Amino acid sequence: MGTVYSKDGTAIAFDRSGEGTPLILVDGAMCYRGFGPMGDLVPKLAPHFTVFSYDRRGRGESGDTLPYAVEREIEDLDALIQEAGGSAFVYGISSGAALSLAATASGLVIKKLALYEPPFNLDEGTRAQSLASLAQLRRLSAEDRRGEMVEAFMTQVGLPAEAISQMRNAPSWPMMEALAPTLAYDLTILGDGSLPRGRASSISIPTLVMAGGAGWPWMLDSTQELASAIPNAQYRVLEGQTHEVAADAIAPALIEFFIHTVL
Repeated sequence: MGTVYSKDGTAIAFDRSGEGTPLILVDGAMCYRGFGPMGDLVPKLAPHFTVFSYDRRGRGESGDTLPYAVEREIEDLDALIQEAGGSAFVYGISSGAALSLAATASGLVIKKLALYEPPFNLDEGTRAQSLASLAQLRRLSAEDRRGEMVEAFMTQVGLPAEAISQMRNAPSWPMMEALAPTLAYDLTILGDGSLPRGRASSISIPTLVMAGGAGWPWMLDSTQELASAIPNAQYRVLEGQTHEVAADAIAPALIEFFIHTVL
């Protein structure tokens, strides 16, 4: 394990694997190096890239300096880019994709960008609900009601009450409660959940936007719109995949894009 220090002094833990052009992986909600899909993806990418997987602030072995701001997470990613040699490829999933998009638009030295299902929504009716969910998570976080935070988030993403009740008895539940305060961070990155067209239109680097063909129809719509808003973007649907994309399905798409797409 390595450690870099962000601009505000926060320690960010990371692992480095493989050789080649640096590729930084940015997790979504409820995930970090030891818990989530990136663990299966790293060994498939390491033969082609120097892969950096890291714990976003507040997760795993990384620190957390309050108050939270999206700009601090962008600075965390910049610290990793500097550790990688000053530039890197970046792949982000879900809220990590939204963070990666914001980081690229802010001017970080990202050579190519790949995004899987950033959870933006084209439905204007969801915006008030998104902001209400963020306010609820912040209130629960202030009261350290972590289990309720996880339940509220799972409800928002569409899990039925019976499934959430079963999850409470799963071995992974304490891990999810430990990560609960960072859920408000993810929703802060998304804001009201609307598609950030202005931010997207400012990105000029080669970009791959992906979605799962067996996932939510609204996600297919929003990712396609996002790809249309980015001047130099490709759009790809991974058939049979959902929001929990399999490493075997996405690794070939990432390898092809990062290696063969012309800068």
